[in-house]
Amino acid sequence: MQKQFNHLEFPIAAVREAFPAIAERTGFVFFDNAAGTQAPQLVLETVANHLLHRNVQRGGRYTQSREVDGAIAAARESVALFLNAKAPEEVAFGLNATSFIRLVSLAIGQSLGERREIIVTDLDHEANVATWLALEREGASFRWWKFREDGLLHPPDLNNLLSPRTRLVACTLASNAIGSITDVAEVSRLAHAAGAQVFIDAVHYGPHGLFDVQAWGCDYLVCSGYKIFAPHMGFLWGSMDALNALPTFREDFIPDAPPWKFEAGTYTYENVAGMDAALLYLEWLGRLVQPQSLSRRDAIVNAMKAITSYEQSLSREMFAVLGAVPGVRVYGVAEVERLLFRTPTFSFTLDGVEPARVSEQLAEAGFGVRDGHMYSPRLIRRLGLSQDSGTVRASLVHYNTVEEVRRFGAAVRSLSSH
Repeated sequence: MQKQFNHLEFPIAAVREAFPAIAERTGFVFFDNAAGTQAPQLVLETVANHLLHRNVQRGGRYTQSREVDGAIAAARESVALFLNAKAPEEVAFGLNATSFIRLVSLAIGQSLGERREIIVTDLDHEANVATWLALEREGASFRWWKFREDGLLHPPDLNNLLSPRTRLVACTLASNAIGSITDVAEVSRLAHAAGAQVFIDAVHYGPHGLFDVQAWGCDYLVCSGYKIFAPHMGFLWGSMDALNALPTFREDFIPDAPPWKFEAGTYTYENVAGMDAALLYLEWLGRLVQPQSLSRRDAIVNAMKAITSYEQSLSREMFAVLGAVPGVRVYGVAEVERLLFRTPTFSFTLDGVEPARVSEQLAEAGFGVRDGHMYSPRLIRRLGLSQDSGTVRASLVHYNTVEEVRRFGAAVRSLSSH
């Protein structure tokens, strides 16, 4: 049974000390983590060390260039462990998740065959919607999988959408706007039974929960390192069969095999090294919460389980403090007993106060939050809100504290009384 880490048991002091931006910003509360997380000291040192000692192109025969090759290989192995991939070669590095979504969509657009239907959702970040809709010019057609009133995508609803014409189901693992988590293992089971593939946007889920692409059974997955305590970079995972089948652009000298066929051009090597360091940080955390000797994967598993459990204590407190403020409406999963179905990402509105004004006043009070459509305009419209104003979003990760949540609740309460 998974241990539940409350705010008194989780090693929060050691965690916060590991993040200079968090440890040094006394009085400021960073609740904009869904837009990008802070980086631990290990990541900062690794990136600086790379730029100082091996800021060169890979593929050379001299020492520094070989070290770049080694840093990329080490990062690929670490990400494969994080994802529970079968092999490091299933992982490709690049600029961000959006560019990889586009790369895969272009390849699928060239190979639709008789299966020309793509299922997209209104819960997703627009990057995992518009990118696929652009394939209409290639002859693709689309079916919409809509979230229910509880803010969740329910896999049984796919049964009326899947058909012998379905090529792909594209969906989010967790909504960056309202935090809802999707049962992607069941999505994969249903889609594969219909002969379709599954593409997962895992960007928002990245810092919150355990990854296991083998258990999930999906065909493709993208994520962004800067959402998982690393610098700006992205990675693509795919099953080897799926990746081998995709046509891609590549220079003639690049092998027509994963991962190299997906890595045309030069990406930011120091940020890839930083991604490796971010996962080493998670391994450190996993050994901190469970000190006995562990494999690297076991340490990652322990870290992510501890993070998920601790973040549930943050979510419980956030529900309590926002629920005590008159005029606040929280969107998405709103029942404390269903915390397993959401991340600690809270989009809300306050009666009588525009979201932009709420964010501005919270900024003046020392809180970093975000307002707007959160790059999910279709979701915002489904909620009956204006795309222009959207919601206020407070998004937490495991270096945030219950005390910060309580201060936040008091700040929001003061706005409602004006």
